[in-house]
Amino acid sequence: MELKRKIYDKLLEWKEKYSKDYALMIEGARRIGKSTIVESFAKNNYKSYVIIDFAIASDDIKKNFSNLNKLDIFFQNISLEYNVELFKNETLIVFDEVQKFPKAREAIKYLVKDGRFSYIETGSLISIKENVNDIVIPSEEMKIKMYPLDFEEFLWAANENILLNYIKKCVDNRVALDDKFHSNAMRLFKEYMIVGGMPQSVVAYFENNRDFYKADIAKREILSLYKDDINKAAKRYNSKVSAVFENIPGYLSTHEKKVVLNKIDEGAVFSKYDEPLFWLDDSMICNLCYKCNDPNVGFALNKDDSAVKCYMGDTGLLISHTFNENEISSNQLYKSIMNDKLSINKGMFYENVISQMIVSSGRKLYFYTHYSNEMHRNDIEVDFLISNESKTNIKVFPIEVKSSKNYTNISYDLFKEKFGKKIAESYIVHPKQFVTDDNGYKIPPYMFPFFIK
Repeated sequence: MELKRKIYDKLLEWKEKYSKDYALMIEGARRIGKSTIVESFAKNNYKSYVIIDFAIASDDIKKNFSNLNKLDIFFQNISLEYNVELFKNETLIVFDEVQKFPKAREAIKYLVKDGRFSYIETGSLISIKENVNDIVIPSEEMKIKMYPLDFEEFLWAANENILLNYIKKCVDNRVALDDKFHSNAMRLFKEYMIVGGMPQSVVAYFENNRDFYKADIAKREILSLYKDDINKAAKRYNSKVSAVFENIPGYLSTHEKKVVLNKIDEGAVFSKYDEPLFWLDDSMICNLCYKCNDPNVGFALNKDDSAVKCYMGDTGLLISHTFNENEISSNQLYKSIMNDKLSINKGMFYENVISQMIVSSGRKLYFYTHYSNEMHRNDIEVDFLISNESKTNIKVFPIEVKSSKNYTNISYDLFKEKFGKKIAESYIVHPKQFVTDDNGYKIPPYMFPFFIK
């Protein structure tokens, strides 16, 4: 099963406009589909291509990077090693898993300047200190990030193009779907939440007649790979990274969902965990969400580094990370989620998938809380904030996520009272039909990614 991915159009744009002056670096978590989409792109758009996978590249190929002052020999060795004829202006050379051989990344400067061929690099953890020590990052490198399949791509995989177009039309016109289509769209959203957007999981699901258990097997293999990456790659602080990663379901199952370090390390402070948290974020295994202390000004200027939530980069992985195989089977987890009968954890899964949608739109994650001294608790809690990104006239879009059909707007009312002049639009994401009222838009989750485009 071949999956249609949006990033393909970005590769075409790069080839047409920028490939003569820049190599393209595709960043993404492991098993996100980088190699697959690049090979498909290479087959369809070049006369020949070479994929040098540095996870398995021979010593001869690695030694070949000592020939950068003799590029004729350099290219001849590649052609002979991979038995591929290279054509000027018509061959793509791919450096796959380039973080495993940083010297190849540094070589991009000279290869792009030479101008004979086009270059794509793929990598994960490419900014981690161990992977950039002693090399000069080339300025001739464009970067794009690749994420798990988003909900639209999942609908493509499900052959639900008619429903997808109807959802987009309703978003454009700010109207609700007909009830039967709303029910169908919510069913597909819950399928997406369970399966997630990792290509292996999606393919396993649809190729096995929508079998959640086959998808779970694929997800657990990916989680095992991530844990292995943590043990191998996070050399100086792997125990801290591992502790945070293992506790993500626990953090997200609490009311505030924030990372609480003393649960894993008594007396721990954030200054000792900034690098482990950065590792998880930079690996794109997780998405960090920081507290914004004052939404009146730029979010990053008021970021509170000591108040952070850690969402999984893929909600399907989060579900498999939260429950073991026996729990899923004995508790009939999938049936409970599909029938809205899950009594615990449902809120954290909804919130995680919304965080995923925000990140894949190219935005960073922020939240807001306000502590009331009178009440001795938070009186305002807004799950996410996005902005119009203006530096002179910032406008805020508060987002609250409700997994239940019954909820109150008290927190938003207080936020509106405090920051009303800065609010452009507000979104409450809920499982009910789309409505508009004095509190802004109330949106079913399947509509949300099209609102924030």
